[in-house]
Amino acid sequence: MYTQFISRSRQLCSVVVLSFACSLVSAADAPTATDVDDPWEGYNRAMFSFNSGLDSVLLKPVAKGYKKVVPTPVQKGVNNFFSNLGEVSNLTNNLLQGKADGTATSFFRFVINSTAGWGGIFDIATELGLTEKEEDFGQTLGYWGVASGPYVVLPLFGPSTVRDTGSLIVDYTNYDPVALLDLTSNGELGLTALDVVDLRAGFLAAESLIFGDHYTFIRDVYLQTRERAVRDGEPVKTQHDVNDEEGSWGDDDSWGEDSEEDSWGDDVDAI
Repeated sequence: MYTQFISRSRQLCSVVVLSFACSLVSAADAPTATDVDDPWEGYNRAMFSFNSGLDSVLLKPVAKGYKKVVPTPVQKGVNNFFSNLGEVSNLTNNLLQGKADGTATSFFRFVINSTAGWGGIFDIATELGLTEKEEDFGQTLGYWGVASGPYVVLPLFGPSTVRDTGSLIVDYTNYDPVALLDLTSNGELGLTALDVVDLRAGFLAAESLIFGDHYTFIRDVYLQTRERAVRDGEPVKTQHDVNDEEGSWGDDDSWGEDSEEDSWGDDVDAI
């Protein structure tokens, strides 16, 4: 149970971290006020404040100490280890979405890193050209057309939507690879604590990118990036894009039926 909780938290927070960079590079694609479905903003802001307060007095100080004391190569190995465990969820959801390439990639990444990578400590698969195809059940639901629903901030989990919150049930019942380690309850709890600290330490550098109202910033870039994740990075096709595709090659251009009457038509005999 502990590892399932943290696995989902890692996915959610990783999306937010990546979204900071996306928001700076593609600000034009960011949701506007009219695009954001946030009918529970009062509750969400209160929960956001609760999570932030808990973080400031507990997680953040520990994460700073971890970042300062633990050597960088060790931190990288820990991060790789937990990312490798996430390949089980990636594989499952790529399969549910019918993505053969993603399913094969996740499978071979897990096998290669679990063996040649010493249990996932070393990311050998990426060096071989197998890049991670991160998927969760919320993305799977979105892939099959389920709307995200209103934005909601969850206790401890942080930013989410109604769709992603509902997907937690499936994520909890997903196969837990930590069971292979045959850990005791204390061992599993310790592993979870390490994952929490490692996750929070990786989040430290992204904090400097937040500007303005923190709640609004995180909400907007989270929703943007989750939508991009569902579409595998493909932009939303607007009516303007559709018109551009039709362009000058449509039925009314100079290459259509009227071309028979232009200067290349019958009047050429008059030359």
